[in-house]
Amino acid sequence: MWWWVLVACVIAYITKGVGYLIPTSRLESPRVTHLAGILTVGLLAALITMNAFGDGQALRLDARVAALVVAIGACALRAPYLLVVVLGAAAAALVRLTGWG
Repeated sequence: MWWWVLVACVIAYITKGVGYLIPTSRLESPRVTHLAGILTVGLLAALITMNAFGDGQALRLDARVAALVVAIGACALRAPYLLVVVLGAAAAALVRLTGWG
C-alpha cells in the first residue's frame, strides 16, 4: 500500500511542478478563472457531503447531520466563523447526549 502512496506523492509533486511552467496569461483568462471557481465549489460540496453523510461505503444519518444543519443556519445568519464552529459542535454534542448519534 505504501508504494501507491509514494507514487501518488510523486505524481502530485510533478503536477505542481508542471503548473509553474504554464504562462501567467493562460491562468488569468476569464475562462480558467471561472472553471477554477466552479471546480472549487463542487469539490467543497462533495467533501462536505462525504464527511457529513458518509460511513465507509454507506450513508449514515447521525449527529454530524444536526451539526451541519445548525452550521448552515448560522452561516445564513452571517455569524462569525468561530461561532459557526462552536454552534455546530454544540449541536452534535447535544444530539449525541440524547443518544441519537
